[in-house]
Amino acid sequence: MTITRALVRTAAVPLRRPYAVAHHHTDTAAMVLLQLHTDHGAMGLGAATPEPAVNGDTVAVAARELAAAAEALVGLRVGAPEHHAAVLARLPSPAARMALDMALHDLWAKALGLPLVEALGRAQQDLPTSVTLGLGSVAGTLAEAREHLAHGFTVLKVKVGEDLALDLERLAALRQHCGPGIALRADGNCGYRPAELLRFLRETVPLDLEFLEQPLPPEQVAAQRLLPAALRQRLMADESLHDERDAASLCAAPQPFGSANLKLAKCGGILAARRIAALAAQHHLPLMWGCMDESRIAIAAALHTALACGNTRWLDLDGHLELSEDFAVGGFTLAGGVLRLLDRPGLGLEPSGSVW
Repeated sequence: MTITRALVRTAAVPLRRPYAVAHHHTDTAAMVLLQLHTDHGAMGLGAATPEPAVNGDTVAVAARELAAAAEALVGLRVGAPEHHAAVLARLPSPAARMALDMALHDLWAKALGLPLVEALGRAQQDLPTSVTLGLGSVAGTLAEAREHLAHGFTVLKVKVGEDLALDLERLAALRQHCGPGIALRADGNCGYRPAELLRFLRETVPLDLEFLEQPLPPEQVAAQRLLPAALRQRLMADESLHDERDAASLCAAPQPFGSANLKLAKCGGILAARRIAALAAQHHLPLMWGCMDESRIAIAAALHTALACGNTRWLDLDGHLELSEDFAVGGFTLAGGVLRLLDRPGLGLEPSGSVW
């Protein structure tokens, strides 16, 4: 199977429901999209949502790098994705690396006639995903929660980090409304100060939260190493984890977090994510696989990768749900809040939408 053509597109997709996180408001997902065609008629799909506020990446840069790199692969045989590691390493844009890496994995698994998760070595079956509630009032939080619960979700992730008193009120009201059968987790998006973190941890004990994601900015995380182990176990890394160097630092004792949120968009794709996941496993650090506001293409790739890692414990793969348009169908099903992969080769997707 030989790559014969590359097609790169960009899209700015309005969200059905704009949302707020600490210090940031989002109403549009700007994406780069890729098709790699072969002489056997197979197609590899890739997609990424560059995040300037996270790593300085932009759609313009990602699309330019992706087009050049993908075109350079025309005429080459499809092989194991590791064979193209050098090509990926030359791309400064994490989004460009992610989309190209994803399409190459898709083609490789299709050449093998296997779903990608099986080609990688399945370690897990299906898992529930959380769905995210943005910053807002108590009434707004409860209304949004009721909507998601009515659709069968059993795990809610609540954005916090701008107003500690309001955050605590929202979480307490949410636990009272949901009862003990619904899992709750919180995401601080670097919004708290150390003193606020201690108050949050103290006052949320009765609420039985699964964890609190990244409460402090990365430059303040060293302070968490001074906390008792039981408190550090309740914290999850997110903005502090981009690459293997970050992972090595977070794994060094005493670990500042008890778990980590691994995103293809931050590390630059499946190859890089699997290296980080292996390092985390060596240090007994469980993982949640997260996302940005992303196409079903990227969500499928993250899900295949997550279920091929033994230290995956949680999923937060809801980034496609509020897109006003998407660019593929298939890949997985979502029912009762649980994500299940389809038994189809590669990522199991077919392109759709106006952008192609």
